[in-house]
Amino acid sequence: MTNFLFTLPMLQLASGGSNQMVTMIVTFGLIIVIFYFLIIRPQRKKQKDTQSMLSTLRKGDKIATAGGIRGVVTAVKENTVTVKVDDNTKIEFNKSAVSSVLERKESRESAEETQE
Repeated sequence: MTNFLFTLPMLQLASGGSNQMVTMIVTFGLIIVIFYFLIIRPQRKKQKDTQSMLSTLRKGDKIATAGGIRGVVTAVKENTVTVKVDDNTKIEFNKSAVSSVLERKESRESAEETQE
């Protein structure tokens, strides 16, 4: 077994360098394809989903910020969102600080109608 491991590089040199070059190119190509499907593609999908979530923010939606603050959206501007976190407390955030929409206004209204 150990003899085979020592003679393998010699056999490759004897067969020619073009075969090695093709193998190396195919290997790098496979690595690039794997990186695309495991890293780049899911990241782009997540970025697209986040952009659509931020663009569909509406007054009355319940949200959570990256800092853990939860509240109800009271106003939406071009780059900022005003969130009501208590009876008399409103905080203005950048839209990028919103990490998730917990409940949409429409879904909350429909849930209340079904309970009645």
